[in-house]
Amino acid sequence: MTSTSSPAFPTSPDQHLTREATRATLRVQSRMLAATRAFLTARGFQELLPPVVGPVTDPGIRGSKQVDVDFYGHKYKLMTSAILYKQASLLAFDKIFYIAPNVRLEPLETAVTHRHLAEFHQIDVEIRDARREDAMETAEELVAHVVAEVVREQPGDLELLGRDADAFREVVQGAFARTTHREATADLLALGHPQDAGAEIDWQGEEIISAKSSRPFFVVDYPKGSRGFYDREDLANPGVLRNFDLIAPEGYGELASGSEREHDYAALVTRMRETGENPAKYGWYLDLARRGIPASSGFGIGLERFTRYVTGRTAVWEASAYPKVPGVVSA
Repeated sequence: MTSTSSPAFPTSPDQHLTREATRATLRVQSRMLAATRAFLTARGFQELLPPVVGPVTDPGIRGSKQVDVDFYGHKYKLMTSAILYKQASLLAFDKIFYIAPNVRLEPLETAVTHRHLAEFHQIDVEIRDARREDAMETAEELVAHVVAEVVREQPGDLELLGRDADAFREVVQGAFARTTHREATADLLALGHPQDAGAEIDWQGEEIISAKSSRPFFVVDYPKGSRGFYDREDLANPGVLRNFDLIAPEGYGELASGSEREHDYAALVTRMRETGENPAKYGWYLDLARRGIPASSGFGIGLERFTRYVTGRTAVWEASAYPKVPGVVSA
């Protein structure tokens, strides 16, 4: 990483917003959003505004807690991820994207990872009748396009932040590498990191394998028990999911997660029960699935994490105008 230390977490919004590094970071982030919208719109994607509250939200959120709100006497949730709504939106459009706000009460220990916020935004993409490889190709092309746009249009801000544009030479060429969860786990064990072969690669493990690479790469084929009920199982390889993570290089860790989606009603109910979820909570979603949700694949890119990688900041909170770090009460 470019920086070795970050400034102390700000005590007030003006202390953070008036820092020249913050201003440069947010200018780059604005360019990234514009480039994202231009790229996806040019390829036929429809932008929709995602819900902020709903009766259920994504349960597969790595140990963080959901936030309950009183919605006229009903217990609703703030969105941790709009994945279920992305699938539903394909009833109207073949290709959609959101710039989606998410709230997750992350465990307090994540405050020191430099990669977790309790409130963040996600570039959410979903493609009807697409396979995992289609979603991966879209994610790869999108990341390469956005990085190239920043390097071309914002060299002054990158220079102010001390971010060497040469670090992106391999990124803008695309063709990201691929490895399997099994291979990544074996590499980590060989390096002395105690990665559980049946679980998601943990945050420390992600950072280790990320630091070994000079360009982004995909990790595919996570084990069935490690992800949510909406990741589709590989019928030709039982126990393995048709999913992926996109890992940034230089130690920045995960940028995106995605998968081929389960859409069959009976399979969804079975997977919900396998993952400890009560199908009765997902009434509206399962009603749609019973009538027919389209097959799809998609992904979500964490905007603040993506911005942190492009700008070379040390901590993800430095890529947010009003950061919410786990356990820290702030504006």
